[in-house]
Amino acid sequence: MSTRSILVLTVLLLLFVLHQDFWLWDDATLWLGLPAGLTYHIVYCLVVSAAMAAIVRLAWPPGLGDDDVDH
Repeated sequence: MSTRSILVLTVLLLLFVLHQDFWLWDDATLWLGLPAGLTYHIVYCLVVSAAMAAIVRLAWPPGLGDDDVDH
């Protein structure tokens, strides 16, 4: 298994663990005017989107999708 594959799997595992957010279940405070859990998940979604874009750039096989096929 390559270092790149290990990095991708580690990032995915970390994102999975962070998605559980059990530490905010009973938090009634407001962050930026929204409940703490909702604000956390908004930020989480932005982080996951950036991470998935980076993973695609790192893990996409070279030459895949380069064929010029007319549809």
